Amino acid sequence: MPDAAGQTTQTTQSTQSSSPLDDDSVPFYTIGQVAQILGVQPAALRRLDDQDIVRPDRSEGGQRRYSRHEVERLREVMELTDEGVTLAGVRRVLALRQRVSDLEDELAQMREDREDEPGSSD
Repeated sequence: MPDAAGQTTQTTQSTQSSSPLDDDSVPFYTIGQVAQILGVQPAALRRLDDQDIVRPDRSEGGQRRYSRHEVERLREVMELTDEGVTLAGVRRVLALRQRVSDLEDELAQMREDREDEPGSSD
């Protein structure tokens, strides 16, 4: 693709796909950025951390750093609390969702193993 000077530049897929920016689990966002994204006060995010509902990573200086995955989880938490679910209830809902996801993964693996068995007619 030509750049501003009319030169053709090439980018490789391997550099783009291996970028940490593409990884939803990399903790990039500060508590202030997440608070702004979600429209809440930083104190609310600190409370969720203190309550072990969403535990972000910490920088070397001890500051909270949130990943995109954690921001999405916080969105879920905000939706549940807006619907009147208590923090204890939120914790339980999130644990049950994780359990369902784990069981679905286990079931898929069992089905795959069954298909790989010799003599399987399914």
